[in-house]
Amino acid sequence: MSRSVWGPEATGSRGRVGDKSQWWSKTLDGWNSFCHFPSAMESETPREELPASPQGRWKRRHLLGLRELEKEEILGLLDAADEVTRYLDSGRELLSLQGLTVVNLFIEPSTRTRVSFELAAKRLGASVLEIDQESSSIRKGETLKDTARNLEAMGADFLVLRHSAAGAAHFLADRVRSSVINAGDGAHEHPTQGLLDLLTIRRRLGKIEGVRVAIVGDILHSRVARSDIWGLRKLGAEIALVGPRTLLPEVFERFGARLSWELDPILPWAQVVILLRLQHERQKEGMFPSLGEYVSLYGLSDSRLRRCPPEVLLMHPGPIERGVEIESELADGPSSVILNQVASGVAVRMAVFAQLARFHRRNGEAR
Repeated sequence: MSRSVWGPEATGSRGRVGDKSQWWSKTLDGWNSFCHFPSAMESETPREELPASPQGRWKRRHLLGLRELEKEEILGLLDAADEVTRYLDSGRELLSLQGLTVVNLFIEPSTRTRVSFELAAKRLGASVLEIDQESSSIRKGETLKDTARNLEAMGADFLVLRHSAAGAAHFLADRVRSSVINAGDGAHEHPTQGLLDLLTIRRRLGKIEGVRVAIVGDILHSRVARSDIWGLRKLGAEIALVGPRTLLPEVFERFGARLSWELDPILPWAQVVILLRLQHERQKEGMFPSLGEYVSLYGLSDSRLRRCPPEVLLMHPGPIERGVEIESELADGPSSVILNQVASGVAVRMAVFAQLARFHRRNGEAR
């Protein structure tokens, strides 16, 4: 009699094939047990979340800009970022994004913002995927909408978008249910940069209301300037915008800021100086006579720093063009809080992720 292909343990006493399905089930159970990795939702580590903000519930699916946020919403995010820092400093884990997936969709180059979002998501327990223009099908002609909807169909919970077109984040937010976070869209807004600038000022000066802030440089092409202006205004700061007329048109008076085409008269007034790089990639030719002339009129030098109050804060969103908007020694000097801004950025982005994840769970949408 031939031997059973199911093995001796599957045959009866007379050599007949026994209950093959029962044996197969046991075999599969053993294999599954051997190969099993706990899912995020099965992890023994409890999902610890930030306490609710005293400023009230976060009620938005997306973070697209500071212009549309209420004062209380901005303060709630700043408070959440401070709470994140306290958690991390105490050695506790925050796993607000455990089991969730974040896709960084950067269709424009970035270092600080992209890495900051990646670190923030991973520290909250998320899986993170990185996609840039070179590695996406957008290069082959696929639309941004189709790219995003395909990513959503694969299970992306958050789409962090950096794009050269103003309004790109709003465009996506109207077409997907995944949470869209604007990581900078053209010259429109960069809300998390605005939030981290606000957080840095509040941490160093203890407040934002009444603080005198000068924003210097290429205002016209700067999404950072716009987000900073909206956030500072809503929280009660005084703002002066400084730059050449070609990069600071009078239309910016509508933002409720003081305009100056000269830097020197503003410096004794300013408690905070935010320096912006010249965005050559967005500028047309002839925006100013020469780089040397720009530096002589608007570059922050040691002699200009002496005009400022002794406790002035020097800020820059990066990347810095040393020797143009600020002398190298000043960027690394005691008045500079540029690296503090970078550190604040991770806490701010963790807070944003945590608040958006809470919104999804409240609405029964969490995985």
